[in-house]
Amino acid sequence: MNKSGLGSALRALRESSGLEAKAVARGAAMSRSKLSKIENGNTAPSVTDVDCVLTAIGVSDEVKSEYMAAAREAATEATAWRLIRRLGYNRKQQQVQALESQTGLLRLFQPSLAPGLLQTPEYIRAVFARRNLTEVQLDRTIGARLARQSALYAEDKAFRFVITEPVLRWRIVSPLVMVGQLDRLISVSRLPNVDIRIVALSARQTDFPGHSFSIKDERTVTIETVHAETVVTDPRDIALYVSKFEGFERMAVADDAMRALVAGIRDGFLREQETR
Repeated sequence: MNKSGLGSALRALRESSGLEAKAVARGAAMSRSKLSKIENGNTAPSVTDVDCVLTAIGVSDEVKSEYMAAAREAATEATAWRLIRRLGYNRKQQQVQALESQTGLLRLFQPSLAPGLLQTPEYIRAVFARRNLTEVQLDRTIGARLARQSALYAEDKAFRFVITEPVLRWRIVSPLVMVGQLDRLISVSRLPNVDIRIVALSARQTDFPGHSFSIKDERTVTIETVHAETVVTDPRDIALYVSKFEGFERMAVADDAMRALVAGIRDGFLREQETR
């Protein structure tokens, strides 16, 4: 099966399952029209699209492996943010949630913002407010991102976050909102399946942060750049990102030392707020 015939193969798979297109589209967090275009060969499905559709259909691991191999023929794909905006940021969050539900180990390196899974509602609002969304779109996006965070409490999942210290100081919100955001990091770090580490500015480093990326098991790496989101699926490239993540992870502070570092920065914001 080649990638050009993947759409019709997905349609055949859905029809043999007895599921209606509307139900599969909803489960895959995509519009009915997009699924139709994929099935009719008018739109080439991305690796993420195929993963979500197969999950919505509920195929066996063996069948999923075969279809995903075809999707990964193009090892790297980029989706411009303007296209994601057209899809809808709230729908994008639902799509990410569908993928994360199938992930046992999520590793995320973030040198720019608090990770989405750890963000407070106020922080999320500040992140997406700069994208000129309507109030309704903004509320839906906030709700969808908060819904993703329920995965943090799943006992069968593990999360490893590495965050650089400047993230804790970057003033995209008011001092009071930053206090709440930093308290959120401290509280979530106590969950048994969550490991949050901070790369301190005082530590001697041998690598450069570059950009944020997330690693889902050993399957995919998602990279966020200024103009697009890029998904990498070639095992050789994934290994590079795993190595980079582990390098920063070794240099970062964890557990009580991490919480003490975050608390010290939080207290600085509190003192600043009190003097206003």
